[in-house]
Amino acid sequence: MENMSDKNPEVVEFGPASLYGLPARLEAQKIAFGPVVFQCVRAAWKNGLLAQLDQAGQVGASIEQLAEGNKTLSAYAISVVLESALSAGVVRREYGRYRLTRVGDNVLHDELTQINIDYVHDVCYQGLFALDACLREEKPLGLKALGGWPTIYQGLSALPEPARSSWFKFDHLYSDSAFPQALPHVFARQPRQLMDIGANTGKWSLHCLQHDPVVRVTLLDLPIQLAQARASLENAGLLDRAGLHSFDVLDFAAPFPGGMDAVWMSQFLACFSLEAIGHIFRRAANCLANGGAVWVLDTFWDRQKHDIASYCMINTSPYFTAIACGNSKMYESSAIIASAEANGLHLAEAIDGLGICHSLLRFEKRTR
Repeated sequence: MENMSDKNPEVVEFGPASLYGLPARLEAQKIAFGPVVFQCVRAAWKNGLLAQLDQAGQVGASIEQLAEGNKTLSAYAISVVLESALSAGVVRREYGRYRLTRVGDNVLHDELTQINIDYVHDVCYQGLFALDACLREEKPLGLKALGGWPTIYQGLSALPEPARSSWFKFDHLYSDSAFPQALPHVFARQPRQLMDIGANTGKWSLHCLQHDPVVRVTLLDLPIQLAQARASLENAGLLDRAGLHSFDVLDFAAPFPGGMDAVWMSQFLACFSLEAIGHIFRRAANCLANGGAVWVLDTFWDRQKHDIASYCMINTSPYFTAIACGNSKMYESSAIIASAEANGLHLAEAIDGLGICHSLLRFEKRTR
C-alpha cells in the first residue's frame, strides 16, 4: 500500500492502477453484488466453514466432507456460500477441494476484520437500506431498525444485542488502542483540571485518573452514558476525583464548565455536523484556563499511512448518515482544523500514527 502522506493531496485514488483499465467492468460488478458476497462470506465464517478449511490445511476439503463435519449447513447451503466466497478470493478450489486463502485467513483470524464485519452486519446493514432518504433529509432514518431514539447516542446503552456488543467492540478497538500513547502527550503539560467531552463509558477518564494521582476529571455526556461511566469509576475507587455533568452539547447556549487545563475529545467530533463542531470548539476555547489546551484524538482519513485505513474510515461515514445522527461523517483533518481556527483556537501540534490509525491534535486559545 502507498503511504497517504506521500501522495498529492489533490489526487486521491484507491486500489491498483489496473482498476482504471480493462478489469473496470468486473470491479463494477463486485460493487453491484457486494452485499451478497458480504453475507455469504460472513455465513461461511459464522457457520464454521472457514474454521473447517483452516483445519484441513493444504489438503483442503470437498463439499461432502465439509457437510459431514458441519452441524448447521447442508451440502447445498455450503455450496452456495463457498462459491460466493470463491468469487471473492476468500477460498480457492482445486480438483473439487476447497482451501482457505490469505484473505480467508484474515476473515477467520484477524480481529480488525471480524470486528468490522460484526459492526457492519449487526449495527449498519438493515439501516443502510434507507440511505437514499437519509442523504436527502439528513436524518438517521435507518436507526429505526435498532430502536426509536432521535439519534443513536440516546440509545447506545440500550441497543439490542448483538448490535450493542458489536458497536462497543468497534468503538473501543479504534479508540482504546491510542489511549496509552496519548497519555504522555496530554500529561506532559501537567493538567490539574481535565474535561472529557463525550466521555461515553469513561474509559479515557479512568486512564487519566489512574495515570495521575492529582488530576481531577470532569465528564460531560448524556445521562445514559454517564451512568455507565459512574459505575466504572466507582468500581475502580476513583469517583472522588471525578465530576459527572449531564450535558447536551447540541444546546449551543449552554457553556462548558470553566477553568480547564485540558479539554479532551476522543472520536467525538465525527458525531456532529460542521456547524455543531464550530459551536463545540467555541465553547471549548472559552472554558480554558490560561495555558490550557484542547486535545482532539480522532481517525482522520486524510492522515492515514496506508490506504486500508483510509478505506475503513471513509466507509464508516454512511453509518453516521443513516444510523447515528444524519449529518456527520469521518472528517478530513483540514475541515476540523479550519473549524477550530474559526472559533478561537489555533493548531499548536499534530501527532500522527497513534494506536491503530489515530492522530492527536493539540489546539490552544488564539491570542490577538
